[in-house]
Amino acid sequence: MPDYKTPGVYISEVAAFPNSAVAVETAIPAFIGYTFKAERNGNSLLGLPTRINSLAEYVESFGGAFSPKFKIEEDNVHSATASSIKLGAATVNISFEAHNELYFYNSIRLFYANGGGSCIILAVDTYGDKQNGLEVKASDFTKAGGPLEILEYTHEPTLIVIPDVVKLKEEAYAVYAEVLAHCIRMQDRFAIFDLKKHDETSKPEEVAADFRNMIGDHFLNYGAAYYPWLNTSVVDDDELTFENLPDTISKYLEDGEPIKICQDFAVKLAQLETLMQEKPDDGSFWDQLISLKKNHHLALKSASPNYKAILQHARYLANQLPPSAAIAGMYTMIDNARGVWKAPANYSLNQVLSPIVNVSGEIQGFFNLDPETGKSINVIRPFEGLGTLVWGARTLDGNSNDWKYVNVRRTLIMIEQSIKAATRAYVFEPNDANTWITVKSMIGNFLFNLWKQGALAGAVAEEAYDVQIGLGSTMTPNDILDGKMLICVKVAIVRPAEFIMITFQQLQQQS
Repeated sequence: MPDYKTPGVYISEVAAFPNSAVAVETAIPAFIGYTFKAERNGNSLLGLPTRINSLAEYVESFGGAFSPKFKIEEDNVHSATASSIKLGAATVNISFEAHNELYFYNSIRLFYANGGGSCIILAVDTYGDKQNGLEVKASDFTKAGGPLEILEYTHEPTLIVIPDVVKLKEEAYAVYAEVLAHCIRMQDRFAIFDLKKHDETSKPEEVAADFRNMIGDHFLNYGAAYYPWLNTSVVDDDELTFENLPDTISKYLEDGEPIKICQDFAVKLAQLETLMQEKPDDGSFWDQLISLKKNHHLALKSASPNYKAILQHARYLANQLPPSAAIAGMYTMIDNARGVWKAPANYSLNQVLSPIVNVSGEIQGFFNLDPETGKSINVIRPFEGLGTLVWGARTLDGNSNDWKYVNVRRTLIMIEQSIKAATRAYVFEPNDANTWITVKSMIGNFLFNLWKQGALAGAVAEEAYDVQIGLGSTMTPNDILDGKMLICVKVAIVRPAEFIMITFQQLQQQS
C-alpha cells in the first residue's frame, strides 16, 4: 500500500482473474526393479528415483540388457517352462539357468514401443557386476526403507510397475498387496500388475484363482491386473549368441564344419588370452576379443542349422514378457492422445506377436467377472486382422459401481490431485465469503474445461459437476472457528460402453 504523503500520481494493479487449477500429469510410471548399472556422472543411482525421458537416456544411466544363460537338457527332464526342439534324432529342452530370468530392461523397451514417455526408474540392485545371474527377492521391494518407502517422498509417479517381481510366482502377490497399500497412502498413483507366467501344467482359470486367493481384498480399486504374458519381438536376432549357451554347445552341433569352427575358435581364444595375460595394459586385445567372438557366432550361424535353431528357441523364451510395461506405455499413449478419462482398452500392442495363451470369450468371462470376490482381471486377446488387443478395462474392484473401471479411478485421482494442488494457495487465507467465491470459481472453471473435453458426462455443465462451499452449505460456524474450509465437489465421470447389445427384429411387410 503506497504512503500517500507526497502529491502525485500513484498506480495500483489489481488482479483481475482468480488462480486457476491445472491438470496434473497422469502417466508417469515408476518402474522398480534390477538394472545393469545405476550411475550418472560418477554418482550412484541405486535406490534413487531417477526421471528419464527416452530409452537412450535409460541406457546411459542404467545400462543395457541382462544377458541370460540357458541350459540344454535331454527330453526326459522336460520342464513346463522350457522350449522343446528336435536336433536330429534327439529331442532336447532349452530353458533358463537358475536366477537368469529378468525382465526389467526388455520391459522398458516394450514400454517405449507402446507409446511410453517420461518415467521414473528406481533400481533396487544391479546385475552387471554379477557373474551367475541375480536372484529376485521379495524383500528387495518390501523391506523397511525400501523402494516403496522411498517413493513416498517422490510425488511425480502416477503409476507403479514392477515387472521383475512376477518371477516370484505366487510370492509376488504378497508384494502386490504392499503396493496397493502404498497407493492408498499416497492417493495419487495406480498400480499395474502381472499374473504369473502360464505354463502347460496349469489352466488359465487356475492362474486367475491363485491370484485372487493371494492378492488380498484391501484397496483393490487402486490396481489392475493383466493376463496372459506376451510373445514379443524386442529381443533381436543377434542379441543372443553362443555366450548365452552352455559350454557343451558343441555336443548338439552337426559333425564336420561346425565342430571344426568350434575347435578353431578354442585355439584362437586360448592364444589371445595368453597375449592378454602377457600384456594386460594393451587395450587393443579387447577389440580383438569382441571381433573374434562375433566372427565365431556368425560362422556358426552360417554353418550349423542346429545352432540357429537353438538360438531361435532361446530367443523365443527371452521374448516372453509380462504385459505390465506394455500396458503402462498404452496408458501413456491414450492419456496423451485422448485423455485419462478414455478407457485403456480395444487398442493393439506394438512389438507383440501374440499372447502366450489364446483366451476364448467364454474363459474371459471367468476373468472379467467374479461375483464372489469382484477381482476382475483384464485379458489380452488376439483378433484376426486387428492384432493383439487389450480387451478389458477394469480395476481389481470389479464389483464396485464406483471404482469398477480403470479410467474412472485414474480420472478421479487426476481431479483430486489437481484441485488439491490449486487450493494449496488458499491455506491461511481469510475463511470468508470472498475466498469461498474465488475457490468455487476456480474449481468450477477447471471442471467446466474437463466437461468440454469429454471427461465428464452430461448434456449441460450443470449435469456434469457441482461445487459447493460456504457457511450453511458445507460449513458450520464451529467449522470456521476450527479453521476448516470444507469444499464438496461432485463429478459425473464418463464410463465405457463395455457391453454393446444390438437387438434385431423383423418388420412385417407394409405394402
